Amino acid sequence: MARKETSENPGRLKQIALTYQMTRRVDSKVGLVVAAVGIVTFGVLLAIGFLIEHPVYLGILGFLLAFLAMAIIFGRRAERAAFGQMEGQPGAAAAVLENIGRGWSVTPAVAMNRSQDVIHRAVGKAGIVLVAEGNPNRVKGLLAAEKKKMARVVVDVPVHDVVVGDGEGQVPLKRVRTTLMKLPKVLPGSQVTAVNDRLRALGDLMSNMPVPKGPMPKGMRMPRGGRMR
Repeated sequence: MARKETSENPGRLKQIALTYQMTRRVDSKVGLVVAAVGIVTFGVLLAIGFLIEHPVYLGILGFLLAFLAMAIIFGRRAERAAFGQMEGQPGAAAAVLENIGRGWSVTPAVAMNRSQDVIHRAVGKAGIVLVAEGNPNRVKGLLAAEKKKMARVVVDVPVHDVVVGDGEGQVPLKRVRTTLMKLPKVLPGSQVTAVNDRLRALGDLMSNMPVPKGPMPKGMRMPRGGRMR
């Protein structure tokens, strides 16, 4: 058991170090900001401890709260840096959906055209969510075609559209997860499974053509042998 814990700790520390390096490339002040938050938090609690003549207790509390505050600030800035690097890249929404959490079944790239406009599908208690990224005018056709295809096997299930982008009526990449989580839950778990099984039976682009998870490299062209819409 001790060996297992020892082997996992270096992995976590390495992951934190890699996350910090990635964040620092985008946010050069992340180290200073996180350190300042920790020092200020600890200093304030320690000062209060001296004022009420309990420096030891408040010092310990200050240390714990400082560590928590540093972790929260670092997490937020790391998340912001990650979204900043993904924005504008084809397939970025798929990477966000893959980490949406339990209760959702995600199928990346259920529809795509030669211009790399793509639609991903998420199925959960809120129903079916089609997440489109690409040219807003072109994805309308993809969304309509996908809905028509799904209508053959799915009835009376809510279908939501999410078009990723910063324009009017669109959802920024960093808010995609929040948008899905806020949708009203109307389906029981058993129906979610049934709906997902029916949709999978239709097949999708992933079953005919390998599409890498996460953001796809810019300039990538679709092979002619793939099934296109």
